[in-house]
Amino acid sequence: MCMLLQPLQGWRHVKVTDRRTAKDFAHGRQELGDVHFPKATLISVVLDNLHTPTPAALYDAFPPGEARRLLRKLDVRDTPTHGSWLNMAEIEFAVVSKQGLDQRLPTQDRVRRTTPAGETPRHAIQATVNWRFTIAKARRKLKGLYPSPPVC
Repeated sequence: MCMLLQPLQGWRHVKVTDRRTAKDFAHGRQELGDVHFPKATLISVVLDNLHTPTPAALYDAFPPGEARRLLRKLDVRDTPTHGSWLNMAEIEFAVVSKQGLDQRLPTQDRVRRTTPAGETPRHAIQATVNWRFTIAKARRKLKGLYPSPPVC
């Protein structure tokens, strides 16, 4: 599973795949840009450190022109290895888990049918993530990982 999340707008989508391969990753990025945010000119994508395929995954999954188009539309950022904030996606997974994924489901199809039931009510109320760890706090607490911007 993969959590797609726009925390300030109250949008989320759980993508269920057979595995977590580089091609699954590539198709998920294509879906993000072409299905969920087709009008966006640039999408910031923050990835965890657990399984982060490189841009080469897009070239493995698509023809070069399509891979370049997707790469131009995605601003990919990694969270620092030893300084990752409490992940907003993990917060959303916790909420979704309480809405039907807190048990072992017998089939992947059942997981696919269950996840929208957790997304729909949260979309209806545009539930956002109330994130309190600001950039300023990160720079103060994690100086070596989040350096201050250069002063001109």
